[in-house]
Amino acid sequence: MLRVFNAVNTQSRSSACLCPSACRFLLRSLGSSSHSNATGEGGDGFPSALRKRWKDSAETVVIGGGCVGTSLAYHLAKAGMKDVVLLEKSELTAGSTWHAAGLTTYYHPGINLKKIHYYSIKLYEKLEEETGQAVGFHQPGSIRIASTPARVDEIKYQMSRSHWHPTPQFLIGPEKVQELFPLLNMDKVLVGLYNPGDGHIDPYSLTMALAAGARQYGAQIYYPAPVTGLTPTADGKWIVETPQGTIKSNRIINATGFWAREVGKMIGFEHPIMPVHHQYVVTSTIPEVKALKKELAVIRDLESSYYLRQERDGLLFGPYEKQEKMKLQDSWITDGVPPGFGKELFESDLDRIMEHVECAMEMVPVLKKADIINIVSGPITYTPDLLPMVGPHVGAQNYWVAIGFGYGVIHAGGIGKFLSDWIMKGEPPFDLIEVDPNRYGKWTTVPYTAVKARESYGFNNIVGYPKEERFAGRPTERVSGIYEILKSKASMGFHSGWEQPHWFYKPGDETGYRPSFRRTNWFKPIGRECRLVMEKVGVIDLTPFGKFTVKGKDSIQLLDRLFANVVPKVGVTNISHMLTPQGRVYAEVTVTHLSPGEFLLVTGSGSELHDLRWIEQEATNGGYNVEINNVTDDIGVLGIAGPSSRKVLQKLTTEDISDKVFRFLQCKVIKVANIPLRAIRISYTGELGWELYHDRQETAALYEAIMQAGQEEAIDNFGTYAMGSLRMEKAFRAWGAEMNCDTNPLEAGLDYFIKLNKPADFIGKKALQEIKAKGLSRKLVYLTLQTDDVDPEGNETIWHNGKVVGNTTSGAYSYTTQQSVAFAYVPTELAKIGQKVEVELLGKNYKATVVQEPLVLTEPTRTRLQKQSKSKA
Repeated sequence: MLRVFNAVNTQSRSSACLCPSACRFLLRSLGSSSHSNATGEGGDGFPSALRKRWKDSAETVVIGGGCVGTSLAYHLAKAGMKDVVLLEKSELTAGSTWHAAGLTTYYHPGINLKKIHYYSIKLYEKLEEETGQAVGFHQPGSIRIASTPARVDEIKYQMSRSHWHPTPQFLIGPEKVQELFPLLNMDKVLVGLYNPGDGHIDPYSLTMALAAGARQYGAQIYYPAPVTGLTPTADGKWIVETPQGTIKSNRIINATGFWAREVGKMIGFEHPIMPVHHQYVVTSTIPEVKALKKELAVIRDLESSYYLRQERDGLLFGPYEKQEKMKLQDSWITDGVPPGFGKELFESDLDRIMEHVECAMEMVPVLKKADIINIVSGPITYTPDLLPMVGPHVGAQNYWVAIGFGYGVIHAGGIGKFLSDWIMKGEPPFDLIEVDPNRYGKWTTVPYTAVKARESYGFNNIVGYPKEERFAGRPTERVSGIYEILKSKASMGFHSGWEQPHWFYKPGDETGYRPSFRRTNWFKPIGRECRLVMEKVGVIDLTPFGKFTVKGKDSIQLLDRLFANVVPKVGVTNISHMLTPQGRVYAEVTVTHLSPGEFLLVTGSGSELHDLRWIEQEATNGGYNVEINNVTDDIGVLGIAGPSSRKVLQKLTTEDISDKVFRFLQCKVIKVANIPLRAIRISYTGELGWELYHDRQETAALYEAIMQAGQEEAIDNFGTYAMGSLRMEKAFRAWGAEMNCDTNPLEAGLDYFIKLNKPADFIGKKALQEIKAKGLSRKLVYLTLQTDDVDPEGNETIWHNGKVVGNTTSGAYSYTTQQSVAFAYVPTELAKIGQKVEVELLGKNYKATVVQEPLVLTEPTRTRLQKQSKSKA
């Protein structure tokens, strides 16, 4: 019979449903984490670094003394920056750091966040030797347990994305799993994803070591020194006010954890972060654990959504409750964080985690006899998509953030290095747009942030399918004028707050979102939409594009500085690229010269504020006399494409849109169905088509008129999945895949758009000239491969002669040629046409061939060749 004893100081609620079987799970006492041995002393032994001389100026002020803030101070000072100051409101580690479970893992499903994890672990391995401060780092390895066929596929999917990284990662069978964790019930274990070198670290000790390192390299750490005011100056600097004194700084970095909203509000920002209650349980000594010869690997039971590791001679168990059970501290959003909250905990609640406790006891039976000695319930911060917000923030000069860390301990080291490199060198060391703080905008309301944080916490260990969609909080205020018309006809995707159709239903289709690692319910419908565009005419909602206007007497000079391509003539559009100082691709933008000195810049939905910040920064730094406006929410965009698109449009306008009059890449102001708009003859499908830019209020009327006019031509809708397949057939590169801050435009095959001989000294020009002179070591190639029921998505490993030689960047099925296609980076010696390689998909290597691009010629190219053929005849 279950017996539950509550200590006098216990605040938690317990229940007789703690264990349904005849087991004993004794609750002894509930206190604070074993990591709460904070003394309030600095690494120099003084009660506070405030005894040192107060600095009234700094190159960088880091606000926040948790593991992320101290890492930033450490890395900036180590990189040689003079006058680094860290301000902590109470004492180091106060907030989310001190009570963290301290897990460290090489694993991450993303591309470059793997690099962040990798750097953190390598740093933590040597930090004690460097600083003289013990960090309590344990590296017994970790195992992600797969107990369903879908989880096995997920592990194979992730393995195909890890082989081209240095991250040590292995797919292991049940025998190896049991060897690493002999206390497991193996009944449900199918395979495991094993990362040797994973483990856990004491967050308090880690923070103190980073702080010691920061001081060692010259940084000043002041506490208690709460920031009470932030004032920007005309020259782009900041006045930072504290009760201890004022500092003028060239830049500030907000690394304040769950205080980040309060700091942001000082300068008018509403950072979308939400405090979440996270609980973990620590047991007393378990004889079976104590008897082990070596430390247990950390396990993550994905289906039951918890982690479990050894804590001395007991176990530490941390679950992620489902979204309907987990708890937000939303009062901190409405009423603010209590001023004195630092090293306090929330009231724990065993009832919320009972389902996970029971699953853990089934998987690790010794838990049934264990006594709980600690339940820790503390705040961690979540962003709407769980990823942190890292980098410079649009709308304020020299204001940087490193906030929203759900996993701050493993991110701290790598993010400190990443931001330090960015600040010191003027550009990010590699691409991490997924954590760009500017991925959020005014559409990210408090209710949206709350519901998404709840969803993200509950989905912590959900199966990570390709093309994943999450539906909480949707739609936001960002809906186009035809959302209501299309929402019941299509599977909608989410793009920076916008709803945009991925693919459309027809009678007989299996509707709805059906994610899979293999071809699923959208495979045939996408083929239908591709044929529509190739043979007839289709319409697509492109409203989510990011759209800016630039005008003023210096506008041409600014764009000539920003872009590697020439500035287009009035009435003409071109594709242009913004490069970093080191010659990598920061952005791809469609530039249209509307009238003398006035331009429309169009970028992808996910790059809107990412690109705007870069443009505004250069305009400010260069002192250009220009006016820049973000008109993304004001302008709707419809795309029409296909061989009959001209015929349909001509019915609705009195303007001559024949090929002779309305050429490819021209822009004209015309009326369509009596609606004034700007029409650009361009289409990402590569087929005859136009993008129609109009007042967002007119989208529904314009759409209805086009659909009505196209009835005889069998006009229909198509979505972004079909557009993606068509762009791959035409070998169009995509920003964020084939090109980003990891690549230069020459290796990406963008030579046509890069004008090294133009007079203007565009950003990255010198670096690119040096790259060209030195020669390339790798190149982007175009692959065809014969698969079965799986197609490349991007980021898969490329093999040749049993060795890893590169990675794919994107992939799709070509419905026109009936085969899979992919872009990939390989060494230049493997970039020849006809070269054979292999692409790893779901644990199997598929033969692939480097082919001449494109598979399907674009409509302008086909038209030109036809004209040439006729003239010769």
